[in-house]
Amino acid sequence: MTTPSSSAATGGPLAGVRVLDLSAYIAGPYGCTLLADQGAEVLKIEPPGGDNLRHYPSTLAHESRAFVGVNRSKRGVVLDLKQPADLAMLLRLVAEADVLVHNFRPGVAERLGIGYAQLQPLNDRLIYCDITGFGGTGPLKDKAGYDQVLQTYSGMCDEQGPRGGPPEILYGSVVDYFASSLVAGGIASALYEREKSGRGQQVGVSLLRAALTMQSARLVWAEDEPRDVGRDMRSGGLTGLHPTREGHLYLSANTPHFWRALCERTGLMALHDDPRYDTVKKRAQHRDEIVPRLREALAARTAREWETVFGDSVPCAAARSVADMFDDPQVQAEAMITTLPHPTLGSYRAFAQPWVYGRTPGPAPFAAPTLGQHDDAIRGEVGAD
Repeated sequence: MTTPSSSAATGGPLAGVRVLDLSAYIAGPYGCTLLADQGAEVLKIEPPGGDNLRHYPSTLAHESRAFVGVNRSKRGVVLDLKQPADLAMLLRLVAEADVLVHNFRPGVAERLGIGYAQLQPLNDRLIYCDITGFGGTGPLKDKAGYDQVLQTYSGMCDEQGPRGGPPEILYGSVVDYFASSLVAGGIASALYEREKSGRGQQVGVSLLRAALTMQSARLVWAEDEPRDVGRDMRSGGLTGLHPTREGHLYLSANTPHFWRALCERTGLMALHDDPRYDTVKKRAQHRDEIVPRLREALAARTAREWETVFGDSVPCAAARSVADMFDDPQVQAEAMITTLPHPTLGSYRAFAQPWVYGRTPGPAPFAAPTLGQHDDAIRGEVGAD
């Protein structure tokens, strides 16, 4: 297993970059993990009580599954920034760091003495990324923002629910994880610009921006259009999940080629040859006529059997559980799952890395830190007691 100190030797594209991660929950911490996946050295800096995600309910005996999954490949240190000695240690780290990330509400960092204007004189090359719920200005800048708060606020839940029905939450922290991608991408771009200008800058990411970015295709309002128009991306018709003899199968057959292949393999060429159904729009209009016949045909086999029958000819997937991914042949072929040693869990299997770099593969991942796991080592590096 590659150790943290050997990250640079593995040639990750961000090798040599040091990141101070003061953020909590998902968006900031996972954004920093994405930087670690690319070779950056990330120090997870937590208050004495730890990142709040450590305390989330979990079926693991001694750790939070969410924390362990979000914070791989970091060293951990505890600092109480309300204590002068610990604040002084952070400032020494800032002086030599490349990136600092936090998700304090607007004004909190300044009260702690670590706002951007306060840190820039210590390190003019610092990339300073602050993550908020609703942004740094405006009437809601002080409002607490979490994934599902922003889903509900931004219209995602309204679109997810049935038209005319109640809104529905998208579980899985989709806004947080997309925001983490914006964090990593924004920081990487700022580091690239710094190579030309020699100067750092502030990078702002909010969950509101992430939620609206995810809905760019919905956020189009043409002149003279009414307010209540269909904005969702679902194509309608037969696209979606369908029951089979055993399990459910997702199908998408919008192109003429896929539509024909679906009809051939289900014995429904009469539907294909009917001019009433020869376009995606027509099939959406006649959904109530097509779907019952399709589901009757699908009842002849299991979802996994239909995957084999359709092969590469029809885009489809049998519904699987997350647990199935650990031993899935495609996931294994892509080396997406690895086993990581851990001080309290013994070891655990986990997602490995989101990118594949040909020349600069980056370091092997290592386990999320226990609270304060690397206190002594990091304090020793900066000469702190």
